[in-house]
Amino acid sequence: MDEAHGETTEPAGSRLVDVVLDEASIARSTPDVEHDRAVAIYDLIEENSFQPVGQPPANYVLRLSVVEKKLVLQISREDGTEVVTHVLSLTPLRKIVKDYDLICQSYYEAIRHSTPSQIEAIDMGRRGVHNEGSTILMERLEGKIEVDMKTARRLFTLVYALHWKG
Repeated sequence: MDEAHGETTEPAGSRLVDVVLDEASIARSTPDVEHDRAVAIYDLIEENSFQPVGQPPANYVLRLSVVEKKLVLQISREDGTEVVTHVLSLTPLRKIVKDYDLICQSYYEAIRHSTPSQIEAIDMGRRGVHNEGSTILMERLEGKIEVDMKTARRLFTLVYALHWKG
């Protein structure tokens, strides 16, 4: 609240206020991946732009799961009212998720054993692949959910985390 002007400082429009990862779809993983999941969810909730197409501006809750190799995005309002469920094939994301996984493994290894310049080089590559995956995800959500690039990046991190089952 901006007390000097009596206005709220919250941005107008739709946003996510909670993200739930389906326990049945997502097994526990390495500490690094668990950390990435937690940070991505925290960052996503803190700052996002999330507007289901055809819905009025509101606070939304997103439940992510994987069913038969498809990404399921269940969206409800903050009060629990169901809004829409979108099911997306993971096939268009499969290669980029594999590439991102390989570069993340290299990055985590580099953090433990490499020089700062080597770590920086790997991290630049990691961010590039992450941006590519985020762009693909935005394209897959087109006509379903409007998100900005920051929100797409955080969602891609969660999609990446979902592939860790088993």
